[in-house]
Formats: sequence, C-alpha cells, structure tokens
Amino acid sequence: MSFNWSEYLALAQQLAGKAQISATQESRLRSAISRAYYSAFIQARNHLRDRMSLSIPRKNTHEYVIKQFQNSSDPIRQQIGEALDRIRYNRNLADYDDTVANLPTITRRSLKLAAQVISALQSL
Repeated sequence: MSFNWSEYLALAQQLAGKAQISATQESRLRSAISRAYYSAFIQARNHLRDRMSLSIPRKNTHEYVIKQFQNSSDPIRQQIGEALDRIRYNRNLADYDDTVANLPTITRRSLKLAAQVISALQSL
C-alpha cells in the first residue's frame, strides 16, 4: 500500500499541538528515521567544522560529510561514515518512497545507528 503523504501534515500538526486527528504510525516511523539521520548528520557536520576546522561546502554537503568520515584512516571515523551512509539511505527511503517494506525494522536500525554515531563522535 502506498504511503499517504498528507499524513506528514497531520504529524506536523500533532507535533505543533494543533492536530485535528492523530498521525498514523507509518508517518511517525518515517519521521523518526528522518530525525534520527539529521541528529547524527548535523553533529557529524559540526564535528568536522568545529573540531577539525574544515570548511563545509553548501553543495553536496551530505556526501561531503559522509566521505570525510568514510575516507579517514581511523577505523572509528570510518564506522561513523558507514553508519551515516546507511541512515541516509534509510532516510531517503522514508522521505521519498511510496512504499517501504519492513519500516519498523528499518526504524529501529536507524535509531540504533544514529545513537552509535553520536556516541562515537563524543568519544573522538
């Protein structure tokens, strides 16, 4: 069954405290994947910018940040890059595909990976 994209508006209204109806579980799971990715991604971007003094390009920012970690000689940084890449893939599924198989499983994995990225960044 194809996702009803207007459910995101219902979720946004619910999050803003202005809901007329409750958002569906699917819209909550899709949003959870997206928010998990951005939580990890922005912290990774800020790490490169603030702690490594790298200038982050405005174009292809996501790819740039992920590649900076993936191409590192440090295995922990490589793991961060791989996890970010995986969560980004999941976020793209959740944000663009009409149908996402195994959404609850993908959500759990994305949340776990995002937590691992954040923890690893804090240990650097």
